[in-house]
Amino acid sequence: MKIAFFDAKPYDKPSFDKYSAECGLDIKYFETKLNEDTVELAAGYDAVCVFVNDTVNAPVIDRLQELGIRIVALRCAGFNNVDMKYAFGRVHVLRVPAYSPYAVAEHTVAMLLTSIRRIHKAYIRTRDFNFSLAGMTGFDLHGKTVGVIGTGRIGRVFIDICRGFGMRVLAYDKYQAAGLDNGDTVKYVSLDELFRGSDIISLHCPLTEETYHVIDERAIDACRRGVVILNTSRGALVDAEALLAGIKSRKVGAACLDVYEEEADFFFEDFSGHIIEDDTLARLISMPNVIVTSHQAFLTEDALSNIAQTTVENIRSLVQNGQCENEVCYRGGQAEDCKSGKCF
Repeated sequence: MKIAFFDAKPYDKPSFDKYSAECGLDIKYFETKLNEDTVELAAGYDAVCVFVNDTVNAPVIDRLQELGIRIVALRCAGFNNVDMKYAFGRVHVLRVPAYSPYAVAEHTVAMLLTSIRRIHKAYIRTRDFNFSLAGMTGFDLHGKTVGVIGTGRIGRVFIDICRGFGMRVLAYDKYQAAGLDNGDTVKYVSLDELFRGSDIISLHCPLTEETYHVIDERAIDACRRGVVILNTSRGALVDAEALLAGIKSRKVGAACLDVYEEEADFFFEDFSGHIIEDDTLARLISMPNVIVTSHQAFLTEDALSNIAQTTVENIRSLVQNGQCENEVCYRGGQAEDCKSGKCF
């Protein structure tokens, strides 16, 4: 079976080569992203493998069908880049629901500690043999309240880490995790309560119509002054313009972003020596209290191995058994994991 692998990076290949060889899959790696202009590259293949910034909209789905391709294998958990309503009954959409919740949760905490303890600034200073502590004062995490929006696998791991620091947790999720709320150190609350009561807010939810711009001007206005906002989930959960305004007004004390609303045009590529045309991103990066990483929270050897193994197994399962437990369907007006085992 031949797979067209889009948006390929050097770190993808070792794990995918290993597991594809074991399953007899033939992978062709394309550096370009999948979109309406590049979909023709999939001609002659049996499936496409895509990542977070590939575009799987209606025209792309139509062309894939015309090319005889019925499998879209996502090597990620999120599927907001796929028109799921249009895909239903046309192509099988497979995903990797859990590759390493620890990788993302740990990166979130690393960014938080780097920001509030000024570690990035200290590194730059000491490289110049400047050992002054002026402007390096941070604050303890112990005793602080963290608001966690989204209590899936990653959110729960992040909560466990925060509890290890002695933090109190306010959690919000449309679907509450059984046994998480202990009535003391972890409590489920409304979004408004979370905004009002949190010193730090961390986003670990999928991007849907309901969560789009969950952090907007109104939310920031409701937050405590000096709130720290963390986003290692999906860029469009945060209204970047509202965040920038909040930082400039000093309402937001710091922001740590591993994702950005318009990241598809920039992330994963080298733009050093170029002028960034996205003024909002450029201004955010220029802020002394903002840390931006390039969607790297997932990037550990463990996660890459798990992603490759699950993606390859998803394709093998669908081809050999006619079903895959990690297929995503569009049912009841929303996308969800397929419960019946067959979407069409």
